[in-house]
Order: sequence, then C-alpha cells, then structure tokens
Amino acid sequence: MADNETLAPLIAIVGADGAGKSRLSEELIAHIGKTRPAEAGYLGEGSSVRRRQIARWPLIGSALQGMLGRIADRLRDPDAPIPGEIAARYALHRSKKRHRRFAELLEKRRRGVVIVTDRYPQIEVPGLHDGPILAGRATSPALARLQTEERALYSDMAAHVPTLVIRLQIDVETAMARKPDHDRALIARKVASLMKISFNNAPIFNLDATMNYDEELALAIAAVDAALAS
Repeated sequence: MADNETLAPLIAIVGADGAGKSRLSEELIAHIGKTRPAEAGYLGEGSSVRRRQIARWPLIGSALQGMLGRIADRLRDPDAPIPGEIAARYALHRSKKRHRRFAELLEKRRRGVVIVTDRYPQIEVPGLHDGPILAGRATSPALARLQTEERALYSDMAAHVPTLVIRLQIDVETAMARKPDHDRALIARKVASLMKISFNNAPIFNLDATMNYDEELALAIAAVDAALAS
C-alpha cells in the first residue's frame, strides 16, 4: 500500500476495448465537476494510437505498422520470449512515460482535484489491461533486469488504490461490433482476464456495458456519489 498521504479521490473506469470507457469517464467528470474540481487522467501508454499514425505514412506505413504490431503481440504474450533488448528498452521507456503521467495525477490529487481515468495500471495480469508491457520470458540477465525495473514501476503505481473502480463488463461479440478493426483474439483475452484483476483489492462496482446507456450512466453516477460521500 502507498503511504497514507491526503489525496483527492480517483475513479478508475476499466474494461475491454469497446466497453465505452471514454464516454462514461467524460460524463462522470462533468457530473463530479458540478460540486468539486475534477479532471480526466490519461494512463495509457499510447502505442496503438502511434501505430495508427504510422499506418498513414506513405509507402512504408502499412508494413511498419504490421511489424510493430507483431512485436507488441510478442511483448504481451506471457508464454513467448521477450523479443530482444531493443524492444524491451522501448517498452520500458513507454512504461516510464506512464509512470511520469501517474506522478502528475498524484500531484493534482494532492491539490484536491478528483481524477477520473478510463484505465488504471495494475500488476496482476502483465501484458493486458495496462499492466507491465514486458509480459514474456526474459532469456538473458539484461532482459531480466529490464523486466524487474519495469515491474517496480507498476508495483509503485498499483500501490495507490483507487477510491472506486468501475469495471465495465462486455461480451466479445458486442466489443467486436463496436470495434470491428480490433483483433478478435486479443479482445477475447481482455474480456476473459478482466475479472481476475482486483486492482490491489480496490472497491469495485461491476457494470453491464451492454445495457441501455442512460441506465448505465445512472448506475455509475450513483456508485460514484456513494464513493465520494464516504
């Protein structure tokens, strides 16, 4: 557990791709902002956005995006060896950027700002759901050191338990209907693994992300209001 410093609440919205994390987090920020300072917090590492940008490069974009995607798949596969020191160092670089953003959010919470983030770092399931990127097997002492360094970053972040985690539950078919360009096998892994994560035993409110959105939002607001009141 992190030390008992005074921090404003943090609400984490988690779920597989297509669950509606971004939309719900925006609505909750607007709701909380009516009574106290509230801001969005981004804790992703941005690799998928960067690959989509690369795909638009002329001539080499598509091929380079495919290569980066294959490396990313190997990095997140716990049964595969980490694909080399260059890839591992780049993954660690991305995790350090996430750790810096996390520190910035902590500083805002110290100033009394409620944070709503549409993801949250965790250490329980490497490779998925914003866990450590270096999920695979380290096949050399150098790779093992890089992996250990990265795990320490995630242990530090996960030690700060969210005030409330809203876990959006969605089935694979609905997720693919909403995100048809995503990899089905990866979506299936994310859907199956989400329930294994406790976020360091944080309070978790499970919410069906396939229900009528107005009903979903009302339930989420009620859960947030109860968490902030306590």
